[in-house]
Amino acid sequence: MTQFHKEARHPLPTKEQPAAILPPSPDSPLTGTAAELAHLLFDQDERARIHGTWRTLVADSSLRYGPCHSPTESTARSYARLHLANSMVDSPEELARDPRRLASLHEWAGIVDGGLGTLAGIHYNLFLGSLLDHDADSRRSLSEFTSMQRTGTFLCTELEHGNDAWALQTTAVYDCVNDGFILNTPTPGAQKFMPNTSMVGGPKAALVAARLLVDGRDQGVFLFLTPLSDDSGPLPGIRVRPLPQRVGSTPVDHCLTAFDQVWLPRHALLEAPHGRLGDGKDLSSTAGSRRKRFLRSIGRVTTGKLCMSGAAVGVSRAALAIAVRYAHTRRIGGPRSGERIPLAAHRSHHGPLVQGLATAYAMTFLHRSVASRWAQRVQAGGAAKDTEDTERLVSVAKAWITWEARAITVECRERCGAQGLFPVNGLAEFPANLEGAITAEGDNLVIWLKAASEMLFGHEAERQAPSGVLPGSAPEQFLRDTRVLRDLLARVEGIWQTRARRALRQAPPGNPIGRWNAASPAAVEMVSAHARLQAADAFLAACERAADPRARSLLEQLCRLFLLQQITRHSGDLLAEGHLHAPHVLVLPEVIGAVIGELTPHMTRLVDAFDLPQEYLADIPIADGGYVDRVVSDVPAARPLAIADRV
Repeated sequence: MTQFHKEARHPLPTKEQPAAILPPSPDSPLTGTAAELAHLLFDQDERARIHGTWRTLVADSSLRYGPCHSPTESTARSYARLHLANSMVDSPEELARDPRRLASLHEWAGIVDGGLGTLAGIHYNLFLGSLLDHDADSRRSLSEFTSMQRTGTFLCTELEHGNDAWALQTTAVYDCVNDGFILNTPTPGAQKFMPNTSMVGGPKAALVAARLLVDGRDQGVFLFLTPLSDDSGPLPGIRVRPLPQRVGSTPVDHCLTAFDQVWLPRHALLEAPHGRLGDGKDLSSTAGSRRKRFLRSIGRVTTGKLCMSGAAVGVSRAALAIAVRYAHTRRIGGPRSGERIPLAAHRSHHGPLVQGLATAYAMTFLHRSVASRWAQRVQAGGAAKDTEDTERLVSVAKAWITWEARAITVECRERCGAQGLFPVNGLAEFPANLEGAITAEGDNLVIWLKAASEMLFGHEAERQAPSGVLPGSAPEQFLRDTRVLRDLLARVEGIWQTRARRALRQAPPGNPIGRWNAASPAAVEMVSAHARLQAADAFLAACERAADPRARSLLEQLCRLFLLQQITRHSGDLLAEGHLHAPHVLVLPEVIGAVIGELTPHMTRLVDAFDLPQEYLADIPIADGGYVDRVVSDVPAARPLAIADRV
């Protein structure tokens, strides 16, 4: 072992170091380093505007955990909470126009009720946001939706069309005599799949994606505002059937929905520059194809991806906060007789949590960077030159963040043992709820494949040699330089892009699917490396913004650990390409262990910066240190069994 590694290793906490292993008082406000970290994590000077309302929401006592006796009861509770959230919003229209506040709503709501986040995303983003993004119509009032007299939903996906939704079959035939449309579900496979269209939560209206037919001509897919139900139930011609209960502890009222010759007035069609139906039945459009018209119609899906990322970073931070607090209060037998030490004393326990913290910080900073970039494009009205690149980055980030969130929440649940299996302890529902985020607004693998096809030749990865110290220098010096580590990660992206291009060119011609199959594995690895590189760049930028030296030092160490984890995944590739030498690869585990050791005493400060409301933490038994007393007092005493019970 080198002298560097001897000095860099941080000793495990001992009885003489209580401050390093004990969490702060639950009542203490954020100060000093933790306050600076929170300032950086939560949008700095815009923290109150973007996050304040939702942080107050999750602190409300009505959002505390409580068991439900049925999925319907759980769904009804989520709708009631949506009404509560709406009562805290000054202008629902302005919320729908603000991608960062919408994503923040998901970020905070997800830690208390996954169903609330789902319903909010559908109502505010997909429904209300789409109405606002299209031409205003004086005959179309939004007041019943902004007041929540009627909940909005969004019907696009069909049983036979999901990721290829531009090929959907639902039709809206223009009725020129009555100046309206006939909405119809022509086949069983055209039924709308999974929208929240039941009577739970009250009357609803929908934006229905349907194929506009004018004089038999297919003009592409547009959105149609369609009332679905009133206080008495579904309206005539509308059939709603509940789907079987799906995985996840907080689902909503997913249904199959079909239309039988439902007449809609002329103003039901949502029009915009990408498609307007003139008086003479002619369609004017700035979009060059029916597929582009469809993509413009459902443009809100991009903000939806941003919301899924927000939900994922929120639950990841909450899971880590709970697991870290529990690790410092749960005590087990120590090496000496009669000694009791915290779980956090063991590297096997705290190591994965520290690595999860590094990833969660990277996820959060990437999400902030992407959200800001997308918000700027929205404010520009989609006129920015790099709008398509930004849309792709939102998609790439959504997939990486939600996948990483699942891994983090599963790890945190396991680190809390059997206690993590009880929903009252806040962790059990997170992984299952994330499965929905992984699939919603575009399946992760599918959107990465789309990005891979675009980036294979439409994007040029960095290929120059890493800056800074040369690979032949001392391993410890080389691997402590975050800029060098960042450049190594950029080389990883370039390596996989080169391999994908080579595989595509070498594949036999005349078989497009065969050629893509040959190239796609490497192309997806390229996208994965690109996502991690974007996260690293966002992390490094946050380090530069830190004003407090201690906060900056912690962030740099976390960023170094994050980068080391990424480099380790591809150390063989970097070695083969000459960007790393054997001594670097051999010493990587020791360097990672040293950084973990340096960060371990600061775990509680790092999770304190997540700024979770004390009201939320106080109601999670394993997060406030009083889980033994809580379990004893909350579990009713068992009654003696009667003879009939025993038999």
